[in-house]
Amino acid sequence: MRETPTWRIPFGIVSLFILLMIYGVVIARYAPEIIGGWSGGAQAVVYTVLGLVWLLPLRRFLIWMETGSWSPPAPAPDAKKAD
Repeated sequence: MRETPTWRIPFGIVSLFILLMIYGVVIARYAPEIIGGWSGGAQAVVYTVLGLVWLLPLRRFLIWMETGSWSPPAPAPDAKKAD
């Protein structure tokens, strides 16, 4: 657990909010033009996928906010595996 505050957490939260707003506006602006004539079921699938795709980079982004590194830290050598 970290002892001192870091700038990455507030910066990461604000950045995540801004990037999600931009992503949402881009999807809301361009997706209806592309898939507007499709059936309702096909549109639901596309919007579900587009609604979940932003989660793909989220894990590494949250790791960066906590540790300052884009990859997860290596497990401690003395950490025991749960049986």
